[in-house]
Amino acid sequence: MKQIYLSFLLLAVSVVGLSAQTLEQARKYYNSGEYAKAKPVFMKYVKAQPANGNYNLWYGVCCLKTNEADIAVKHLEIAVKKRVTGGQLYLAQAYDQVYRFEDAVNTYEAYITDLIRLKRSTTQAEQLLEQTKAHLRMLRGVEKVTIVDSIVVDKERFLDAYQISHESGSLFLYNDFFEDKKEEDATVYETELKNRIYYSERQRDGKLSIFVRNKMQGEWGKGILLPGSINDSINANYPYQQTDGVTIYYAADGAESMGGYDIFVTRYNINNDTYLMPENVGMPFNSPYNDYMYVIDEFNHLGWFASDRYQPEGKVCVYVFIPNESKQVFNYENMDRAQLIRLARIHAISETWSNQQAVANAIRRLQDARNSEPSATPRAYDFAFVINDAHTYHQLSDFRSPQAQTQFANYRELNKTLHTQQEELTRLRQQYAAGKAAEKKRLAPDILHLEKQVNELSQTIERIAKEVRNTEIQTFN
Repeated sequence: MKQIYLSFLLLAVSVVGLSAQTLEQARKYYNSGEYAKAKPVFMKYVKAQPANGNYNLWYGVCCLKTNEADIAVKHLEIAVKKRVTGGQLYLAQAYDQVYRFEDAVNTYEAYITDLIRLKRSTTQAEQLLEQTKAHLRMLRGVEKVTIVDSIVVDKERFLDAYQISHESGSLFLYNDFFEDKKEEDATVYETELKNRIYYSERQRDGKLSIFVRNKMQGEWGKGILLPGSINDSINANYPYQQTDGVTIYYAADGAESMGGYDIFVTRYNINNDTYLMPENVGMPFNSPYNDYMYVIDEFNHLGWFASDRYQPEGKVCVYVFIPNESKQVFNYENMDRAQLIRLARIHAISETWSNQQAVANAIRRLQDARNSEPSATPRAYDFAFVINDAHTYHQLSDFRSPQAQTQFANYRELNKTLHTQQEELTRLRQQYAAGKAAEKKRLAPDILHLEKQVNELSQTIERIAKEVRNTEIQTFN
C-alpha cells in the first residue's frame, strides 16, 4: 500500500512539474513576442481554469497579436473584470480591431484615469485613444463599394493576382524589376508607354520612400524622390499612377493610418511641382491591419487592393471591386450599426452586392481580363469615361451621339475647373491651419465660399455625367 501511495505521489509531482515547466516556457515565448508558440499552452490553461484572470490575459493577448481579435475580446474582458494589470490597454486594442470603436474609446479613457491615479505616464494611451477616435470618424464615412471577388494568395507573390489591362501599365515586385538589388515588400509601377516607373526604395534612415525614374534613349535615369508630403510618413510604398498622369495611390504607415499600412491618394499640382496633401481613402479599403496596392484599371472598370486582415502569417487577400465615379457613403445615423461594421470590415463580399447585374457584368470583365493575352500594341486614348458596365469610352470619336459628345466636352471643362478649385481650397485650408487667429478669421469666409462652390460644381458635374450616359445609351437601342 505504501508502495502504491508513493508511486501515486511521484506521478502527481511529475505531472505538476510538467505543467509548471510548460507554463514557464509559454511565458518565455510570451515575453519574447512569440505569441503563436505561446498561444496553445495558454489555451489549455484557460480551458482548465476559465475564470483565471492571468490566463485569460495571456491567451487574449496571444489571440490579439495573431490576428484573432474577435476571440481575444472575450478573454480580455474577463481579465479586465478580474482587474489584471494591463488588461484595459489590450482590451481597448482588441475592441479597436473589431471596429467597436466607442467601446475602445471608453476603455482607453478608463485606463488613462487609472494611470493618472497611479501617477504613471499616459502618453502611449492618449496616442492610442486619439487614433481610435479617428477610426470612429472613419466609420461615419464608410464608402458604398461593390466587391466582386477576393483571392487569398502568398504575400511574397501577391501581384500575380492582379490582372490589369496593358493600357493601365504594369506591376512588378521590386526584386523582379531590379534584378541587381534586393528589397523585400516593395513594388514597381511602370506606365503603359514603359517610359516611367514609380517605385519604393529604402533610404539611409531605413524608411521606404517613393521615387520616380524616366527612361531616355533606352536607359533609366536617376531616381528622383517624389516632392511634397507624400513621403512624410514612416514608410511610403506600393505606388500606382492613374492614366490621368496626376493621380497617385500609395500606402503609408504613418500617424494618419488606422494600423500598419493604409491606402492614400494624392494628385500632382503642376503649378508648383508638388503633390497635394494626401487623403486617406477610408473604409472599407483601410482597416486596423495592412492595406495596400490600390489599383484602378479604367479600361476594364475594375479596382484591386490587398489586405492581410483576417489572414494567417505569410498570406494576404486581394479584393476586386467596381470603382465608383464619385464617392458615396452609408448613412451612419440611420443604419444598423452591426451591419455597417460588417460592411466596413468586409465580413462577406456578397453583402456588398446591391446590384446583381453590375456584379455579373464585373465578374465577366474579370474573367475576360484573366483569360486575355497582353496587347501587342497599346491603344491611344484621351480619357476613360464609363457609359455602363459594358462600355467605357476613351476618345471623343467613341461617342455615337453628337449631343452626348457636346455634353461630354462640357463635362470635361467643368472637371478642370473643379480640379483648380479643389487645389485652391486645399491651399487655403493649409494656410488656415498654419495661421494665427487674425489670419484664420480673414480666411474663413473665403474657405466657406469656395467649399460651397466646390460642392455645387460637384453636383453639377454628376448631373451632367448622368445626362451624357442617358443620351448615349439611347443610341444603343
